[in-house]
Amino acid sequence: MTDPIYLEDLSVGDTFTSGEHCLDAEQIIRFAREYDPQPFHLDDSLAKDTFFEGLAASGWQTSALTMKLLVSSLPLARGVIGATAEVSWPQPTRPGDRLRVQSTIVSITPSRTRRDRGMVIVECITSNQRGETLQRMTSKVLCFAREA
Repeated sequence: MTDPIYLEDLSVGDTFTSGEHCLDAEQIIRFAREYDPQPFHLDDSLAKDTFFEGLAASGWQTSALTMKLLVSSLPLARGVIGATAEVSWPQPTRPGDRLRVQSTIVSITPSRTRRDRGMVIVECITSNQRGETLQRMTSKVLCFAREA
């Protein structure tokens, strides 16, 4: 288990790189059946005649996997607690993609009224084994300081 990271441990420009998650067609279809039942997520044959021209993971599945990888690579004390986020998916996640997340600290703002916390802006880039960006997410997260 990695030691928890506190507000005072972070500096602007710090980067954190996750391990990998290998995504296969079965995972994509299972997620789609439960959460995003659209033809391009459910069936490779049907997906060929869509915008995606083949089976593609739901963007929300890519987001969920990003969160899993983020939590393991940036173990903020008391958890990764999001306040806001902006997400884009420049290209689809496909069966066989190995997802990896690189997170960079963009800004750190200690609270003026609560000395035990601050807000941190983190940019997370989810890419595949070819280095192609599958998701870009910029999030404002709550980060706690060590207790005095």
